[in-house]
Amino acid sequence: MEHSPFYEAVRDRLIRYARIDTQSDPRSTAVPTTRRQFDLARVLFDELHAIGASDIYLDETACVVYAKLPSTLPAGGGRPVGFVTHIDTAPDAPGANVKPWVLCDYDGSDIVLNAEQQIVMRPQDLPNLLQYIGQDLILTDGTTLLGGDDKASIAAVMTMAEHLLSHPELPHGPIALAFTPDEEVGGLARDLDLNRFGSDVAYTLDGDHLGWYEDETFHASSATLLVRGRSVHTGTAKGIMINAADIASAFLSMLPETEKPQYTEGREGFFHVISVQATCEHAEVRLIVRDHDRTKFEQRKALLRENAEKLRAAFGEDTVTLTIEQTYRNMKEVIDRYPFLIDYLQRAIRLAGLEPKCEPFRGGTDGSALSHRGLPCPNLSAGYENAHGRFEYVPIRSMEKNVEILLHLCALFAGTEC
Repeated sequence: MEHSPFYEAVRDRLIRYARIDTQSDPRSTAVPTTRRQFDLARVLFDELHAIGASDIYLDETACVVYAKLPSTLPAGGGRPVGFVTHIDTAPDAPGANVKPWVLCDYDGSDIVLNAEQQIVMRPQDLPNLLQYIGQDLILTDGTTLLGGDDKASIAAVMTMAEHLLSHPELPHGPIALAFTPDEEVGGLARDLDLNRFGSDVAYTLDGDHLGWYEDETFHASSATLLVRGRSVHTGTAKGIMINAADIASAFLSMLPETEKPQYTEGREGFFHVISVQATCEHAEVRLIVRDHDRTKFEQRKALLRENAEKLRAAFGEDTVTLTIEQTYRNMKEVIDRYPFLIDYLQRAIRLAGLEPKCEPFRGGTDGSALSHRGLPCPNLSAGYENAHGRFEYVPIRSMEKNVEILLHLCALFAGTEC
């Protein structure tokens, strides 16, 4: 397959970034949740200086890297546009000692990632592999994730920036860049300084499948049920014991059986139990609530409250405590007010020779939170596959094409792309 001028740049960047452990930690309350995220932040800070970006800044507290590409239009004109990607990798699989390698001209057969440990990727298990026959893939040795989520996006954004800075004759308006921590553990770019960022609209790049984009995410909340029981000797328990484990089990049985992630798709919402810890004296149930439709989302939270109230009525007012906290909201409520963002994105994807595809995203992105903070922010796929696991891989062509899409977006915002 013929490679674009960006092939070596995106390939080498992803391999270099993937070797840096930036895994975030959902159990940590530190900011960022892991200090190792600074390792990549400082690499990007130095690289941005090397390629000639402007207004480069590393927030040493929040671990956010900022940079700008000044307008090349007369009098610094053109509408600003921004791009946001995240530094951290998911805690769902090992993230240290990543050993990326390139499989050239994939032929559709099984891929031996690790002969010693007999770790093999098989198209019969991972059918998306067959879409990439003839392409070059970046993989791991099967003992770690790759980190293409979201380092494939960082590679594309940095390559786009380098190309524009090395070709000042290319017209574009002001471009803002930000690289943020802790997306994988719910950070949602909360420490991104919108004033320092310097653009009133932006795009995140975070998702699988080249050419896909999202303008709609879930509404999301987390919920915690705490149960206080009473333990006494089982021989004299009648009328006295309150078994917290039984009450937690009763709460779980009150959830709709088929409204769970494993039974839903598309725009169908769900309840998902994350953990249950229970003894006779104490129980804790943690779950998440998701729905695209705001009315249905509010109904889901209301059902949890009703069920908790039924348990209090049955077992005592002080027995059950339910707390519900908002995580993020559906970006579509904001994005729909800025239709040009999707028009430009669709046009840029088509100009790169692809057909844009969109579906409601069954999750959230940094853009979900940023949109509701005042920075409308649709999401463009990064092009990685099988993220968060040992069988993650990135087709190099997907990163090449994302560079093209970004360049077309910048030209569209400058008013120079037909």
